[in-house]
Amino acid sequence: MNAISPITAAGEEVLDFLIVGAGISGIGMAVHLVKDCPGKRFAILERRDQLGGTWDLFRYPGIRSDSDMHTLGFSFAPWKHEKSIADAPAILEYLNDITDEFGLRPAMRFGQKVISADWDSTTARWTVVTEDKNGRQGRILTRFLFLGAGYYDYDDPYDAKFPGRKDFKGQVIHPQFWPDDLDYQGKKVVVIGSGATAVTIVPAMAHSGAGHVTMLQRTPTWMVSRPAKDRFANTLRKFLPEKLAYAITRAKNIFMQDLVFKRARSQPERVKDFLTRQLQENLGENYNAADFTPPYNPWEQRLCLVPDADFFEAINQGKASVVTDHIEKFDKTGILLKSGHHLDADIIVTATGLKLAVAGKIAVAVDGQPVDFSQRYYYRNCMFSNVPNLASVFGYVNASWTLRVDIVGEFVTRLITQLDAIKAQVAVPVLREGEEPEPEDIFSDFSSGYFQRSKDLLPKNAPNLPWRLNQEYRKDRMDMRQAPLDDGVMEFRRVRETVEA
Repeated sequence: MNAISPITAAGEEVLDFLIVGAGISGIGMAVHLVKDCPGKRFAILERRDQLGGTWDLFRYPGIRSDSDMHTLGFSFAPWKHEKSIADAPAILEYLNDITDEFGLRPAMRFGQKVISADWDSTTARWTVVTEDKNGRQGRILTRFLFLGAGYYDYDDPYDAKFPGRKDFKGQVIHPQFWPDDLDYQGKKVVVIGSGATAVTIVPAMAHSGAGHVTMLQRTPTWMVSRPAKDRFANTLRKFLPEKLAYAITRAKNIFMQDLVFKRARSQPERVKDFLTRQLQENLGENYNAADFTPPYNPWEQRLCLVPDADFFEAINQGKASVVTDHIEKFDKTGILLKSGHHLDADIIVTATGLKLAVAGKIAVAVDGQPVDFSQRYYYRNCMFSNVPNLASVFGYVNASWTLRVDIVGEFVTRLITQLDAIKAQVAVPVLREGEEPEPEDIFSDFSSGYFQRSKDLLPKNAPNLPWRLNQEYRKDRMDMRQAPLDDGVMEFRRVRETVEA
């Protein structure tokens, strides 16, 4: 921690800044705070026993990034590994190195679940209630609260509620709760799903001893293959300083991500043709259009990355296969399909998706009144209408998550610096009753199940900034760096100090 925290007369700790979550979002925010706001008293609360968030939670075979690490990595910390598509251990190593480089470890408090956060306008502080694994509760007061706990439910993944599940005599596993001791050697495995998780698990199990792995999908997903090693990046590193080579590769990859996304929107048939040709080249005689032609355009769901064509290689070697059908029910020995076919299985993996959670399921209130985030508007990608001194991160759906983390971190520290400069304690984006813009469903073009299932939980979006969670990184970066903080929407307030410190 950057400074000693004062204690109130009641024995409560008082911080300048509190971060919830020690994953990519929380660590990124903490580094920006250390760099741009030195001397602030802050802590990072993490409900798990170690840092990493998603990359510590998921333990399924082959878990890896679905974005290149030159954009999933931070702007301030070059990715130094040879592989650009990295596995979870390499990502955890990266996060641990950053934690030590910027001295974050003393600020991290593990095994601390945040239960509630209540803003008090008279003192301009959040009262945050925590709970440890033994059920003991604690209280922390903080000026500013940052929610970096991710966007999905850690405790309760999406359950597709397949009929007959109890009849199956084998093992049923959800990737979010992968057992450490699972023995799948020589066994028949069915992986239900067609997204990034399924496309990762299938080749990993197929190439490491499973008897046969079948990916069972209702509808195909658009897939694209690329080398796990970025030749461009690795060549630059031989001739340029590490930071410069990383910056150039990062800029190139950001440009290419944006170009591909916009090309998919403007010329979907051309992108379909390109992806189809690549699939045909990778699969040869094993290509079946019915299994690899989705009923939607590319980037209406995220493109599914296949590094080094490992998924296609598993199919070509006869170790894996794809079945496109609907489930009638589970039975004792596997899955009966609506077509009448049966898939024998010893193990069934339900890679059927996540369940979104807003604000980490924390009970947030302002002056004792519960905050319903579905009735609030996003403000500049990270704050919420009429909620003071609170920011969060919801990453891009069409680019790497960390791109948003970086620009949100810069914006929040700019806001903190402004508060200090004008000797104010409160920053609140004010949206008055009767002035609400017409909401727009910014996820209407994204057909992914977890978005469609959870749209009613998410905050509202207007057609234009500032009341919007935008999906254009380069425009957002310019706006969040250059837009005036005193924009006629953000109000800065002063309060008299009433809490002992």
